[in-house]
Amino acid sequence: MKKMILAAAVFAALSTSASAQQAAAAETPEHSFTGNLTLASDYRFRGISQTFGKPTLQGGFDYAHSSGFYAGNWNSNVSGVQYPGGASLEMDFYAGYKFTPVEDLTADIGVLYYYYPGSTIGTTGEKFDNTEIYIGATYKWFSAKYSHGVTDFFGLNSTTGFAPRGDSKGSGYLDLAANFEIAEKTTLSFHVGHQKVRHYGELDYTDYKVGVARDFGFATLGLAVIGTNADEAFYTATNGSKSRDLGKTTAVLSLSKTF
Repeated sequence: MKKMILAAAVFAALSTSASAQQAAAAETPEHSFTGNLTLASDYRFRGISQTFGKPTLQGGFDYAHSSGFYAGNWNSNVSGVQYPGGASLEMDFYAGYKFTPVEDLTADIGVLYYYYPGSTIGTTGEKFDNTEIYIGATYKWFSAKYSHGVTDFFGLNSTTGFAPRGDSKGSGYLDLAANFEIAEKTTLSFHVGHQKVRHYGELDYTDYKVGVARDFGFATLGLAVIGTNADEAFYTATNGSKSRDLGKTTAVLSLSKTF
């Protein structure tokens, strides 16, 4: 009788474990697709305005596999002053792999291609298009990511640069961020990053961001203060008689939705 009771208990435990595993598997679909849409008062990339300080409409979609593989596309309008001769559009294409080596730690490796249809740098014919590989990790509320350029830094080289110092391949960007839930559906975020441009040290700078976002269900409303210590002499764009310091500290208001 005791052996029968023990066997029944073991069988029940195994059955419960199997059911839990099946339930967990059911919660994580093999394939998932999501989309996103954002309206913001400015498009800041690594602290630098890409829209000459004007509003932006952005959106994209993502695919994720239960194995950890993912791929996606993201798009935004950009300034024709900064990216002349084209569609005033940035299209990003990326793919990567995420995995969890230990509990609460997620690692991420991938590649990202920035594409600016039709835009060229002055009369050189060189394109702004840029490719980076990246590696990152997230532990609970903290994340770190490093992006390494495998092409010239948005077209910067001896032909297009302000000084003939060769190419800018190997430029890198370090991104450190922290996110805290300070109230229900409300997140406080901090970010600091450093951009290093190979062979063109004058363009190196550090950027920062402090923001708060609230999920209202229909959309997420965000407000962030973003700034840099970028040298104004190299990060100023001019449109006719109007000039703008693209790295100047500013507040950015955004409304976004993921679906």
